[in-house]
Amino acid sequence: MHPAPSVILFTTLSGLGFGFLAFLGAGCLHPASMTAFLLWGLGYALAVGGLLFSTLHLGNPQRAWRAFSQWRTSWLSREGWASVVTLLLLPPVALSDWLGLGWSRLPGMIGAAMCFVTIFTTSMIYAQLKTIPRWNHWITPVLFLAFSGTGGAILAGKVWLAVGGCVVLAAVLVAGWRIGDGRFETVGATMESATGLGSIGKVRVFERGHTAGNYLLREMIFVVGRKHAARLRVIALALAAVVPALILLVAGPHPVAIALAALCHLIGAMAQRWLFFAEAEHVVGLYYGQR
Repeated sequence: MHPAPSVILFTTLSGLGFGFLAFLGAGCLHPASMTAFLLWGLGYALAVGGLLFSTLHLGNPQRAWRAFSQWRTSWLSREGWASVVTLLLLPPVALSDWLGLGWSRLPGMIGAAMCFVTIFTTSMIYAQLKTIPRWNHWITPVLFLAFSGTGGAILAGKVWLAVGGCVVLAAVLVAGWRIGDGRFETVGATMESATGLGSIGKVRVFERGHTAGNYLLREMIFVVGRKHAARLRVIALALAAVVPALILLVAGPHPVAIALAALCHLIGAMAQRWLFFAEAEHVVGLYYGQR
């Protein structure tokens, strides 16, 4: 599919932000005074900023509020509600850290759990789509959660948790690519199954139904060269997992090291997320002979 910048920024920034807010809410960090203000502000800026980027991909962003009404059937709507509940649970804890009020951290613990619930709902927007076999697999929510947890641990400066998260993330990335590369064949999606004409023999495209481009060709059918994909996979794996782990192992939880590791992780996450969309093959491509 076409890798829209707004969706890439949405999924990477909000994932990192909610992951960091989970560590803050759970009390894994004990910031106070202005440090607490800055750290909580960073978490909210990433999470809310990512959510705002998601509205840029809508045809009518001013109608985004209507998505909240479809929570019974839509993972997008569930994501909206989960994010709102999460962002409303955490301010009392943030205020307590900032002003040293000593309030209960119970809302923070619940909010930390809701951070990962929010990330799960985001992943299910894609994992539920049977029309995109690469996404329609349990590895998709695991991948989103691994990115969020690892990114949060890096920003929190929890060296061993972050290094462990990087190892898990690297394994999930490799597994996701191996599984995804064979998903089209695994589900048996072919031109014969798409047209329902397989019983009478091999099907091929005689002539396309139109000569000009259209929405489906522009958004649903995107082809990335194998050489470019392989190069981006190496970049994503190195920057999202390997380099941050090495930086933290060598330099420890120094603020500069944490910032550098987080920046590398974010760039790697964006490279992976670009591939996540670019390599996703929609079954509608079968009608155009794109497989």
